[in-house]
Amino acid sequence: MKIILFQPQIPQNTGNIVRTCSVTGTELILVRPLGFSTQSRHLKRAGLDYWEDVSIEEIDDLQAYLEQATDPYFFLSSKGKKNYTQASFSSNSILIFGAETTGLPREYHEKWGEHFYTIPMLPQTRCLNLATSVGIVLYEAIRQTNLPLIS
Repeated sequence: MKIILFQPQIPQNTGNIVRTCSVTGTELILVRPLGFSTQSRHLKRAGLDYWEDVSIEEIDDLQAYLEQATDPYFFLSSKGKKNYTQASFSSNSILIFGAETTGLPREYHEKWGEHFYTIPMLPQTRCLNLATSVGIVLYEAIRQTNLPLIS
């Protein structure tokens, strides 16, 4: 599986996601521009020594990447209409998450609306933390696909 973070802004979130990717064998793709330097001490601190175990790629154009993708992809957004548990994940799914403060661009909703899912939350609340959201959805995808993890 792959996690894509669209223009992440908070280094601690990305560092925590690196840790989650490390313990699950998940690749991580970061869409530039990033809201921090990849040399940030906050980023390195949050990811501890997990960096070496994760395949990390940086790209500039998510739309071009998805137009060439052959693997199924899922956008996760507080504006999605379908519950993430309704998605049919596969072992090669691509899970895409928006920036912490701006989410995903409107044109993505318009172009790929059928690929948008959400994590249910109480009304009148904004959104979950990005690292928490990645963990919730990634482990549901792992559960659905029965990917072997040591328990």
